[in-house]
Amino acid sequence: MPQMTPAQARVVDPVLTQVARGFSSPAFAGMALFPAVPVGARGGRVIEFGKEHFRLYNTARAPGAQVVRITAGHGSKTFALEQHAVEEPVPYELLEDAQAVPKIDLGAAAVQRGLAIIGLRLEKIQADLARNAANYPASNKLTLSGPSQWSDPGSDPVRAIEEAKEVVRGKIGVRPNTLLVSASVFAALKTHPVITDRIKYTSREVATPELLASLFGLERVVVGDAVYDDGSAMVDVWGKDAILAFTALGSIDAAQPTFGYTYRLEGMPIVEEPYQDRQIRSWVYPVIDEVAPVIAGAEAGFLFQNAVA
Repeated sequence: MPQMTPAQARVVDPVLTQVARGFSSPAFAGMALFPAVPVGARGGRVIEFGKEHFRLYNTARAPGAQVVRITAGHGSKTFALEQHAVEEPVPYELLEDAQAVPKIDLGAAAVQRGLAIIGLRLEKIQADLARNAANYPASNKLTLSGPSQWSDPGSDPVRAIEEAKEVVRGKIGVRPNTLLVSASVFAALKTHPVITDRIKYTSREVATPELLASLFGLERVVVGDAVYDDGSAMVDVWGKDAILAFTALGSIDAAQPTFGYTYRLEGMPIVEEPYQDRQIRSWVYPVIDEVAPVIAGAEAGFLFQNAVA
């Protein structure tokens, strides 16, 4: 008899899996730079995008001549999905008490807590990729210091972002559409004199992400609010950095040129069928995701390191 694969052996709870796929945390921002695309295998080649779309091809063709052939993207390095899993027991006694109170679902709550833990790990992986200066061409990164930092009232973040947009446009032919900023960068931008002066005639007293997007000529500004405990203090996942990028919006597939992807196994995340652990008299709720964030087009991004002091 052929041996069952892990996928065949896995029994999925369809209701709680829908809870898992509908979960989102407002603190997480990584998917703005690395949108999720489903893949059918746990490994493969990363589709990377070059400048093929922007070359001047001799597309004129005589009868019987060969048609010009182009390659839109190619796989030059491999990826391997990483499985992240966590499970939480819910004691029988708590479940019994919850049944006496309408609209309390401790199973769904356990699933959401598990997803938040897995999601924070994914957010950190995405941030580490996006904040690593070694992942960018020399022209697509800038370390700010002193008076150039956006926490300095004499700096000009609007001009800096506009210049970075032109760098990206010069590399890939389109302007960036997304700016991801850390919480501390967002706090500095909201009160920066250049920005408050530009919005003083609007109906908004405080610069929101939507207002900043309009001011910068972008489709969206996203704030990374996530923090993690490093054992001694709470640390901002996105540090003091800002990342400008062209990212695919709407329905995403792996053939679209974009700064990055999060390859995710089809059907993930899932919640396996809860099981009883009688030794601790609890129902246990296992949550699983299989993902691999990758940078697909480094020239589509621009990194501002140490954007604030």
